[in-house]
Amino acid sequence: MKWLLFALLVVVSTVIIVLVVGWMLPVSHVASRSASLNATPETVWRTITDVDAFPTWRSGVRKVERLPDRNGHQVWVEDGTTGRITLAVERSEAPHTLVTRIADTDLPFGGTWTYRITPTANGCTLTITENGEIYNPVFRAMARFVFGYESTMATYLDGLKKVEAGR
Repeated sequence: MKWLLFALLVVVSTVIIVLVVGWMLPVSHVASRSASLNATPETVWRTITDVDAFPTWRSGVRKVERLPDRNGHQVWVEDGTTGRITLAVERSEAPHTLVTRIADTDLPFGGTWTYRITPTANGCTLTITENGEIYNPVFRAMARFVFGYESTMATYLDGLKKVEAGR
């Protein structure tokens, strides 16, 4: 009985610590990740803006459902391992700058990804900058100390490298 009480105390204490740490962390964060690609900026641009093809190269994206455009920009729902997320293009300046925003207001997180494509001698560099917000304090603590802010960007860039290498 003592061990059960002790285990319960440890679990409750851990949850309280995670909540307190999460509340102390800022809601907003900025993270960035870059990759060198052996493809032209135009080729990379076509790949990152072809949302219908995302399930073929983005791990974790099972299906994409296109929604009506907003203000002349693409809107879609990604159905994947993390659930359904609605995304919208905010700014599109081919072939060098793309800004997408999480368009769901009921998620425990939100924000934008800014994609910058810079030409290089061997192709281009793609830099993704996340201006994110995590509203739930538990998710904030987990993102900061367990998953990291850059993990989704790293997975995205790894998938993009594979698709570009196969061309």
